[in-house]
Amino acid sequence: MKTKEQKRSVGKWSPSNILFNILNYAFLTFLTIICLYPMLHVLFASVSNPTELIAHQGLLLKPIGFTLSGYQLVFKDNSIIIGFRNTFVYVGLGTLLNMAFTIMGAYTLSRKGLLLKRPIMIFITITMFFGGGLIPWFLMMKTLGLYNNVLAMVLPTALNTWNMIILRTGFQSLPYDLEEAAVIDGASQAKILTKVILPLSKPVLAVIFLYYMVGNWNSWFNAMVLLKDRDLYPLQLLLKEILVMNDSTMSSVGSAGGVSINSVQGATAYRELVKYCVTVIVTAPILCIYPFLQKYFVKGVFVGSIKG
Repeated sequence: MKTKEQKRSVGKWSPSNILFNILNYAFLTFLTIICLYPMLHVLFASVSNPTELIAHQGLLLKPIGFTLSGYQLVFKDNSIIIGFRNTFVYVGLGTLLNMAFTIMGAYTLSRKGLLLKRPIMIFITITMFFGGGLIPWFLMMKTLGLYNNVLAMVLPTALNTWNMIILRTGFQSLPYDLEEAAVIDGASQAKILTKVILPLSKPVLAVIFLYYMVGNWNSWFNAMVLLKDRDLYPLQLLLKEILVMNDSTMSSVGSAGGVSINSVQGATAYRELVKYCVTVIVTAPILCIYPFLQKYFVKGVFVGSIKG
């Protein structure tokens, strides 16, 4: 008679299981390659010779004529450094306010004894589907003094309704007994939030933090509408201008990487190269931060959606 362990071992290495594992790993490897190759393509293209790159056909598996002339062209103007500085300020200050307002709103709406809780939630949810339009919004921002200053990139997007609802759901999923025990011990609402709720909500907080940080990093529309001074432009708005730079700007660099860009062909080649370099510059910081939050991401999304 075979023991249960022996039967499990035989079943594990049966032909059907082996075939399934082979097909499963092959499929997952294929998906990994599909997801990874576009990023490698952009990275390899950003350090390739522009004229050889524009003439290349097929898959790009390595840099063609390695050169950093594209990055030199992007960083030639000091405004890019200023754009990095402004973006870090907007992301840091904006994400701080985002998290503070979202935590306070989510905690308040997760309380069982909140007066008029349902009407308040309906009123808040309506803002996700209806808005006053761009022109009234712009006039209101200008009336409030949020035109052409740092606060124009922070206050209008200080709270995201959807993120607050996710965090509220995460707070509601925690055992209520813990709060009751804290109340019996004489804890205030502030202490319950900081000592009980937040430490137990790290996964969903990490998800909300990542959402806000990525949103603030990629934000450019508010800057285009509300900012007039170029010294206040974020990186994304400056890079948008680089992507549509004209031939005279490209030609002012002269010769780079051994390729003259005074010709129409050279300018076209370098314009394509700059697009790849811009993509790398914009995405690299977020890609560097994401691995540190990834372990919380799946768990946080699950916790924030299991209870409505």
